[in-house]
Amino acid sequence: MRAPKPLAILGSTGSIGVTTLDLVARFPDRFSIAALAAGRRIERLAEQVDRFKPGLVAVADDASAAELRRRVPSYRGEILCGESGLCAVATARDAELVVSALVGALGLLPTLRAIEAGKHVALANKEVLVVAGELVTQAARKAGVNLFPLDSEHNAIFQSLRGHRLDEVRRLVLTASGGPFLRRPHAEMSTVTRDDALKHPTWKMGDKITIDSATLMNKGLEVIEAHWLFDLPAERIDVVIHPQSIVHSMVEYVDGSVIAQMGIPDMTIPISYILAYPDRLPIDYLPRLDLPDAGKLEFAEPVRD
Repeated sequence: MRAPKPLAILGSTGSIGVTTLDLVARFPDRFSIAALAAGRRIERLAEQVDRFKPGLVAVADDASAAELRRRVPSYRGEILCGESGLCAVATARDAELVVSALVGALGLLPTLRAIEAGKHVALANKEVLVVAGELVTQAARKAGVNLFPLDSEHNAIFQSLRGHRLDEVRRLVLTASGGPFLRRPHAEMSTVTRDDALKHPTWKMGDKITIDSATLMNKGLEVIEAHWLFDLPAERIDVVIHPQSIVHSMVEYVDGSVIAQMGIPDMTIPISYILAYPDRLPIDYLPRLDLPDAGKLEFAEPVRD
């Protein structure tokens, strides 16, 4: 029996990081924590450090480092700050897989450093590929490492492509829930608030991606991300609205077959798939997908004006 796979997490206190650590806690024989990086959510980070005992931690600044030391006085590992701290976590010697879940372009440099250090990367930070897709994918090919998609849509495509050749693919189809304003009349959009936009009907996500979902901006970014991840032109990547968020994305093949990945809207499933790849974990604590109970599944073209 092999030793637990050591992980480094960039963005451990965000929604992806928290879900990843929940899986680590549930499967301690499969995974361990080598390093964690967060910003200024020190109370949550302190709990993570106390529980998982990483050898290295990175925070935003000196004040955050001092607060972490105060909250976890028994911690004997190294605490670093800023961009250099993020890069140190990304290249942590013991880490086999780096979960890149920082928000925005902040994740670019540490992700590149992880790749250059020969680490496989589980990518939840779509901006990394949006701002530097060619640079990142070339670096991954040169280093011989994998870029694994954590976003539910790209993870679904990754699963649906398994066992097939790219030259068999006609197109990729990304699904979009439509967010909280799908059925809101256009005339009412001038009165919506931030709180309205954060009330996603099916997913529980961080604030930024929830807002991007409400505006459908995230689908534009995901088309770019899919282009770099799967080496297909944007003309062969489509988007459909699917309010139930059960079909997470699809691959249409040249013979007309369509393979879709389905499941309840919970990030535990795509994250677990990548952490254990090429295996699957027995996730028996989540509700099962019950299609009769789900009822009608709807699909529609997005409005492009």
